[in-house]
Amino acid sequence: MQLYAGAFFPGLMLATMYVGYVIVYAKLKPSIAPPLSEEDQYVPLPKFAEAIVRNGKDNVLAGLIGAIKGKRNADVPMRTLLQNLVIALLPLLAVALIMVPTYLVLTAPEEVDTSGLQEMGGGALIEESPSGDEAAGQETDAGGLAEPLAEAEEEGHQPPTTESAPTASASEAAPTPGERLPAPMGYWITLGIFLAGLAIFYAIFSFVRLEVFKMLLTSFFPLAILILGVLGSIIAGLATPTEAAAMGSFGGLALAIAYGRFNWTMLKEAVFLTAKTSAMVCWLFVGSGIFAAAFALLGGQEIINNWVLSLDLTPVQFMLMAQVIIFLLGWPLEWTEIIIIFLPIFLPLLPQFNIDPLFFGLLVALNLQTAFLSPPVAMAAFYLKGVSPPHVSLNQIFLGMLPFMAIQVIAIVLLYMFPAIGLWLPSLVYGH
Repeated sequence: MQLYAGAFFPGLMLATMYVGYVIVYAKLKPSIAPPLSEEDQYVPLPKFAEAIVRNGKDNVLAGLIGAIKGKRNADVPMRTLLQNLVIALLPLLAVALIMVPTYLVLTAPEEVDTSGLQEMGGGALIEESPSGDEAAGQETDAGGLAEPLAEAEEEGHQPPTTESAPTASASEAAPTPGERLPAPMGYWITLGIFLAGLAIFYAIFSFVRLEVFKMLLTSFFPLAILILGVLGSIIAGLATPTEAAAMGSFGGLALAIAYGRFNWTMLKEAVFLTAKTSAMVCWLFVGSGIFAAAFALLGGQEIINNWVLSLDLTPVQFMLMAQVIIFLLGWPLEWTEIIIIFLPIFLPLLPQFNIDPLFFGLLVALNLQTAFLSPPVAMAAFYLKGVSPPHVSLNQIFLGMLPFMAIQVIAIVLLYMFPAIGLWLPSLVYGH
């Protein structure tokens, strides 16, 4: 669970770097990404939008609110205006649905343990009066203390005071039971970024962009919500990865039915391909597990542990060595073999170098992306070859992957330099 949560922001970082590289490269060399033709760029506007635009209001919010309040667009049905206004406000509602529950969680009052408290007037709070020798001893102690205090007052010295004042001030600064805690600075920074983005978004939100946004609502956003729902249920601890996968399969089936693409032939093919892929991956795990077990039983694990410890490496040197080895293994091997065979070799060494296993796992997960891009395995290259035009060769795909491998190295360096990219969310959700 913690690995899923920790890999969330590094994955977003890596995807953002991919997109940024593509945009910059397309700007520097426009021939590789030519713009769409004018016919494809044309987005037809509905009649109500044309009526509002003719009045000189191309901004969605200004146009719709003006049409609702004014009489210049009386020929536009009010229901149509309200429906489009709700669609236009969906980004604002999404930000509110994210930030308001987050605020409530972060500022939730601390629970006070009242199990040790008793009712006022309880017998346990009434101390028994001292008797006999105890009372005499207390009087003697009081008398013995009174004389030094009196002498100190005569000499002009102040008697020693107790430390009750700092304690009282500290108690005043601490929140009272039931009072909400102050939100951390990171929350307000995130809220400011969201609000600035919304301000820019609505400032340039024209009716043409509204029509494009509607297309995204019916094509991209349902799939994105399904993905976020599957990952979010795992991160929040609501479902195990297997249960979340079942939920994702059900969601995909529901989307296929909603889009009118569902049929028994498609379902039969999907089930067959799922069983085929699962069987292939399971046999990879079986073979890798047998190899790893035999390697450990024959003493290979102990030999490597002793060899690494004999090198007298620092934690940084060990991390660099481990990541370089995994990076090189990503060229000839698939990720399953690397995880099952080679990762157990490094895990027993982590306590020796005082390395957080979660942080090491995040670096390995980011590093394993090379197994998808580097030849001769490079499963991603063969996937692309299967959907690319016939004139695109496999060598061209391999050459095109090299910049993305360099981006992965940069992402690993950034994660190592700023561990909070991967460790902040697990610490927030699981208290790691």
